[in-house]
Amino acid sequence: MAVTRRQREDWASISSAPTPEPVTTFGVQIIGWKRGSFERYFPDRRFHFLPMNVGEREFERVWKPRILAESDAEFLAWGPELPQPLDALARSRNIPVTFIEDGFLRSVRPSASRTPPLSLALDGRALYFDCRHPSDLEVLLKTYDFEADAALMERARAGITFLTESGISKYNGARQRTAEEVYGEKTGKRVLVVGQVEDDASIRYGCVSRMTNNDLVRLAAAEQPDAQILYKPHPDVLSRARPARSDPAEVAHLCELVTENLPLAAALRTVDHVYTITSLAGFEALLRDIPVTTAGCPFYSGWGLTDDRQPNPRRGRRLSIEALFAGAYLLYPRYFDPETGAQTSFEETVTAIRRQLDEPQGLRPPRPQWRAWGPYGLFGWRHLLAAFVTPVIRKIGSDRDVEDFRADPIRFFRGLSDRKYRIIGRILYPFG
Repeated sequence: MAVTRRQREDWASISSAPTPEPVTTFGVQIIGWKRGSFERYFPDRRFHFLPMNVGEREFERVWKPRILAESDAEFLAWGPELPQPLDALARSRNIPVTFIEDGFLRSVRPSASRTPPLSLALDGRALYFDCRHPSDLEVLLKTYDFEADAALMERARAGITFLTESGISKYNGARQRTAEEVYGEKTGKRVLVVGQVEDDASIRYGCVSRMTNNDLVRLAAAEQPDAQILYKPHPDVLSRARPARSDPAEVAHLCELVTENLPLAAALRTVDHVYTITSLAGFEALLRDIPVTTAGCPFYSGWGLTDDRQPNPRRGRRLSIEALFAGAYLLYPRYFDPETGAQTSFEETVTAIRRQLDEPQGLRPPRPQWRAWGPYGLFGWRHLLAAFVTPVIRKIGSDRDVEDFRADPIRFFRGLSDRKYRIIGRILYPFG
């Protein structure tokens, strides 16, 4: 396609325009290990990170004056809500607030690892899983004229095929066994109940009535009495990265418990129906033409594609699966290269995940860089502490915490939100 003179002039004016001043951004509830990624991903922002769980006295004495001293300040908050003092300040001074959360393609490694997210959801209204308020995603899905955007719909159709054929999901990992090997021979209808972390914000903000994983198993068993009921707990619960709030043993007589580390894309194979509260797994099942029952109100319910037990009268528009995918995966999130921080695309991200999955070394966490003052440098004798510290971390935390500690003890302790544990880390590893 020929470039017109007007286009050349427009591009020249853009390239010669002065670089805008970075926006002063106060990061809220952003834990230490995430901060470097945010600075790479958003070079147009000048970040000031508030301490995790900052106290009201410290906020009033230190942070409020700093915020008010900036004429162009904004808040970038991890999670669905601002702490009360910041919320009050934002409302009284009209400070812009953007809520941020992991996107729908999170990482190559499975579970809640301390790796930079490959995509992020930024929302100026409410996070996509907060069913109490309309989010930017909900407004997009309700108002965008998808059918008039032929190029977007073609990209969505290709994207669904690309995603499902590649076997990529939000969290990924090396595939060890197949669904057929784990589930056994299929002799009838097969129903998969997808467990979640029961104290997770996606349930607390996405399900107005209390619902546990065991309640969901009971619902599926009651409605599908002749089916094989498979219950797959969340990978973070299986890895002990997050606690279980309901005991699967209480519903063992109603289902077959799937405890193997089976990636979601593989787990959906041979399944005829999915039950979930608000899990993204329900949307991934829809992409594979599997019927889905939702007990809560995830972003993909209310558009005529799911069997909804919690209706959302704000929605009410019927969407095709291609339109829903286009909004949620192509238009709403931002994708990033975790090394360079450059923005990429959905297609490039899926390709990068697939490439790393095909290279086993890509799944291993990188060894921390050699530092003379670190636990692997001149003070290398400190690695002997790991034998004594690891059991304590496993007891207090989880297996994922143990993995992160072994990968980089200094970074692990420096990134903890609890001040007393950070102090312990300073005592154990004072350098770095």
